[in-house]
Amino acid sequence: MGNRTAETLTFRQGVVDCVPTLLGYLTIGFAAGVIEATAGMSLLEIGLLSLFLYAGSAQFITAGMMMAGAPVLSVVGTVFIVNLRHLLMSAALAPKFKGYSPLKNFLIGAQLTDETFGVAAGRLTGGERGADRWMFGLNVTAQANWIVANLLGALLGGWIADPERFGLHYALPAMFIGLAAIIVMQNRQYGRDLLVIGCAAGGFALAFLWLPGHLAVMAAAVLAAIAGAVTER
Repeated sequence: MGNRTAETLTFRQGVVDCVPTLLGYLTIGFAAGVIEATAGMSLLEIGLLSLFLYAGSAQFITAGMMMAGAPVLSVVGTVFIVNLRHLLMSAALAPKFKGYSPLKNFLIGAQLTDETFGVAAGRLTGGERGADRWMFGLNVTAQANWIVANLLGALLGGWIADPERFGLHYALPAMFIGLAAIIVMQNRQYGRDLLVIGCAAGGFALAFLWLPGHLAVMAAAVLAAIAGAVTER
C-alpha cells in the first residue's frame, strides 16, 4: 500500500479500470431501454433520462410508474427515496477528494454509481495524484456505455424475446461479486471484510421481511457501514 501513496493516476487509467463493469452496464442498460420504450418514451427522452437521471433502478421505476399512470410527484418522490443510497456512497468517497475544488467534487458525485463506487473503493487510497482525472475517466466511460446500452435496448429490444434465457439478468450481480472479491483480496483484512459482507447479507435478509427491496438495501448498507467503522477502530 505504501507504493500506491505517491501514485499518479490518469484519465486513461480510469477508462481501463472501467472495462470490467461494462458487461453489467450493457445488459442492465439494454433491459432498461426495452422497458422505457415499452412505456412510450422516445429515443430522445430515453437518451436524456440516461444522461440526467442515470440510475438503473430509478429508470426502471420511472418507466414502470409511467406505464401505471402515476402522478409526476409520486415518480419524483419514489426516485428520490430509491437513490438515497448515493448519499452513503458519496460520503464514503468524499475524503479521497477533499483536496479538489467544489466544482470537481460536484461533477464526480453527479456521475457516481454503484459500480463506479465499487471500483473506486478498491482502487483509491486517498493519497494518489490525479485522482480527479482517473475518476472522470471511470465515470465518463461508464455513463457513455450506459447511454448507448439504453438506446440499443430501445432500438433492438424487440428482437430478443427472452433475455433471461441467455443469463443476461445475472450479469450485474456477478459483476458486484467480482468487485467485492477484488476489494477483499486487495485489503487483505479478511476477518473485517467478511464480517461486513455478512452484516450486509444478513441485514438485507432480515430487513426484507418487513421493508420494500430498496429500503432493505439501504438498511443493510447502513448496518454494514457501522460494522466496518466499529471493527476498523
